[in-house]
Amino acid sequence: MQTVRQIATEIVAREGGFVDDPDDPGGATKYGVTIHTMRRLGLDLSGDGAINGADVRMLSKSHAIDIFVQHYFEHPRLSLLPQVLHSTVFDMYVNAGRQAVKILQRLLREMGFGVAADGVVGPKTARACQNAADPDPVALRDAYGVARRNFYFRLADHRPASRKYARSRAGGKGGWIRRAEEFVSPTYHLSDAEFQRRVAGWD
Repeated sequence: MQTVRQIATEIVAREGGFVDDPDDPGGATKYGVTIHTMRRLGLDLSGDGAINGADVRMLSKSHAIDIFVQHYFEHPRLSLLPQVLHSTVFDMYVNAGRQAVKILQRLLREMGFGVAADGVVGPKTARACQNAADPDPVALRDAYGVARRNFYFRLADHRPASRKYARSRAGGKGGWIRRAEEFVSPTYHLSDAEFQRRVAGWD
């Protein structure tokens, strides 16, 4: 069983170093920590009174891990979820904030559980997850991973600038899709042909 800090360390490795992609609404980012997050937390690492790209560049891996554990796992109370969901929901929370929980809640609603899709992990969501995970927690994890993958596809459907994150330059699965499928059993990975059919309508 992985610790939360071990999961956060893997997320940092998955996110990579400094990037400032104009097509990414997150802006300047390092190890998955965006400039918006650093401004929200008041992280003026250079001490010059302004939080900008220079501060993002100064962020260390250990500091990024601390931010994720505190603000993306502990604060949103992801620990209330079944252990089998910790890695995938935590990873998605870093990537998409409260949408990670809304995806889970919409999935639970489709399964017949009366929870609100408000992006907040409370007692009702936690209880529904525990019930949905019994008797096959891996099935719940897989269902969440597929729902997460579909969320990425829908984003790319509606925002052409984001398609480069879902489809690689070579035309195969992009980072978003591969990332979602890291937490899904191989049986539910899209084949190359299935992927191509899904993105066939994209320019």
